[in-house]
Amino acid sequence: MADGQFLSVIDSIFSSIQNDIGSSLSQINQVVQQFQKLYQTTVAPLAAINQARGFVANPPEHALVLSVDEKSQIQALDRTQPGLPMKKGRGTIMTHDYKRNGTTTLFAALDTATGEVYGLCQQRHRHQEWLRFLRMIDQTVPAGKQIYLICDNYAKHKHERVQRWLGKHKRFHVRFTPTSASWLNMIERFFRDLTTNQIRRGVFQDLEQLVTAIGNYIDHHNKDPKPFIWTAKANDILEKVTRAQTALNKRRSA
Repeated sequence: MADGQFLSVIDSIFSSIQNDIGSSLSQINQVVQQFQKLYQTTVAPLAAINQARGFVANPPEHALVLSVDEKSQIQALDRTQPGLPMKKGRGTIMTHDYKRNGTTTLFAALDTATGEVYGLCQQRHRHQEWLRFLRMIDQTVPAGKQIYLICDNYAKHKHERVQRWLGKHKRFHVRFTPTSASWLNMIERFFRDLTTNQIRRGVFQDLEQLVTAIGNYIDHHNKDPKPFIWTAKANDILEKVTRAQTALNKRRSA
């Protein structure tokens, strides 16, 4: 059952309960919200985790599985003063204030089998830019391969023009992660490395320097790419999420 169908059924069930027992609207909404949280942290992620792990561990024959997403609003930050290098007894020092020199959005796809990354920086984050990135993938990947995309269900990924384009390019197959479950996507792990190793402590005097630095990092990564190995089981992941949610709820109620 799809996300919307499940929640629609829950809404109809509790509407009937309200009519039968006269419960207040706020009480009904609270129960519905609890079921939504239950679904988002158990039913939907369990199926999505198993599907994502299945694609990664056993990709379809003659197919390329790409973990795809955007890292939006990456800022080109220039410090107001030069940083001081690390020396004995003191780490590197950088000023807390900075100057913004524009932003860029990185569209990236991670080959889950090899670890190779395809990237394209663009100024905006709309369906037009998403289509431009899909065309780049189509031109880059050999014609004989089927392409499976794992991405979140962001509205721009489902835009009407995107759907028409996908309909004309039959080798593309899209698998969406559930709402609030973009952590399933392995490209997020690459984004973390990019942020930690290249962007966070960088100094970029203009947007071109930032885009060049991102491109250089991807090129360096692709010289010796290594795939991320997913070893955790779906139930283990969900048990961890449940423990974290329980701890968070205790803190909120304290």
